[in-house]
Order: sequence, then C-alpha cells, then structure tokens
Amino acid sequence: MTTFQFIVLILTGLVAGTLSGSLGIGGGIVMAPALIFILGFTQHQAQGTTLAVMLLPVVLPGAYQYYKAGHINVKFALLIMVSFMVGSYFGGIMANKIPANTLQKFFAVLLIIVGIKMLFSK
Repeated sequence: MTTFQFIVLILTGLVAGTLSGSLGIGGGIVMAPALIFILGFTQHQAQGTTLAVMLLPVVLPGAYQYYKAGHINVKFALLIMVSFMVGSYFGGIMANKIPANTLQKFFAVLLIIVGIKMLFSK
C-alpha cells in the first residue's frame, strides 16, 4: 500500500462515515466511486470491498446515536435487516455474473434516478 492509497482510503472512510451518520446514506455512494475513480478498482472489486467495510462494527456507532435519541423503530429495523441480508446474498451472486462495465452503468443510473427524485421532491 502506498502513502497515496493510505491517505485516499482514510479520507474515503471519513467522508463516507460522516455522510452515512449525518444523512443516513449508504457509504457505498461515496466508497465505490472513490475506489473506482481514484484507486482504479473494477466495479466488482469496489462493490465487494464496500460491502466488506459496511459490516456491523462500522454502522453501530452511528446507529447507537440515533437509538439514544429515540429515532430507531427497532422492530422495523430488524425486519429490514433480515431481508437485507437475504437480498445481499442473492444480489452478490447476481452481480458476479454481470460484466463490470454493465454493473457500473446500473450503479450510475441508480444514483442519477435517486438524485433527481430527491432534488425535485417536496
């Protein structure tokens, strides 16, 4: 690992963690593009690495702050968590069968659609 890579990884983690904790976004919105465009990862490598980063210890501190403030519906969160795990498993299988350039285009379109929807909703 070079010094440049080390700095990029630390900054990526800080930005993704801050945005995740403050806006509730998935860190993949920041991490995947950083890994692809700055460090030269393939789409598959970026997505796999991002999923590995977002294991339980990463989100626990931010979620705890929301829990303390009474902003978590635990029953709903548990149901989503279990179904998310199932979806993540099958999504990983599917993604590994899709060519990297096609996967990258799907990711870009999703970001555009979500961005436009959020920009023009009330």
